[in-house]
Amino acid sequence: MAVYINQPTVPIQYLRPTRASFDNVGSSIDGGINGLGESISIEMSGGGRVTATYERCVLQGDDMERHEVINWMGARGNGGFRFFNVPIINDGIGPFPVIRGKRRPIIGGIPHSDGALFSDTSGYSQATVWAKLTAAAGNGAGQLSMRVYEAARPLRWSDWFSIYHPTKGWRAYRYWESLKTGEGVESVGGVDLDYADYQLAISPALREAAAINTRVELARPLCVMKFPTGYTLPWDYEAWYQSRPTLQFSEAF
Repeated sequence: MAVYINQPTVPIQYLRPTRASFDNVGSSIDGGINGLGESISIEMSGGGRVTATYERCVLQGDDMERHEVINWMGARGNGGFRFFNVPIINDGIGPFPVIRGKRRPIIGGIPHSDGALFSDTSGYSQATVWAKLTAAAGNGAGQLSMRVYEAARPLRWSDWFSIYHPTKGWRAYRYWESLKTGEGVESVGGVDLDYADYQLAISPALREAAAINTRVELARPLCVMKFPTGYTLPWDYEAWYQSRPTLQFSEAF
């Protein structure tokens, strides 16, 4: 039986891709032809697989550790037997606040309660926008009730988000219809946070049942993935050990 939890996360920002692509490949069957000669598509339960592609990662001659990471990914992933948690980098378009002139899905440098940082002067980090389910949802559900905290804009057309399932691990979703059902202020950990409630029609369908109050991540969503059939990641380079590898992933089942 495949194991989807406790998988390593691909350090994709460290590898510096220059182009990214994310998709939810549809899953349907032909339902026959109507009187106008047009086919009628019927969606299959589950709604296809999430895919991700990161193109032309930038590895230079002095990037020894980046070359090592590519070698590790090929050794682990070739053949599609082992899985990775793959981030969806949505920093620039998500419903995140603008802080110091830049949209920020995550803020860092948060000190301890006494104002002190760690010995290396780093601090804690946390998402600026997050959510939770306000109603339980069954396996295969196509609709979620969600409360979103501190969003800088409404959930409008579509955003990617992820849920950590106890068995299926990290899974990524996006919504194709959004209905705002309320808003207000809620005290969370002694801090008053603005929130908005939504009914969202999602794709793909929920991979595993989720309980009320399950946390939902909108900042850099994750999805457990593997290399797709027919794809391998070689270690290759040109002069001065420069390389521009392309990484392909498909949702793991």
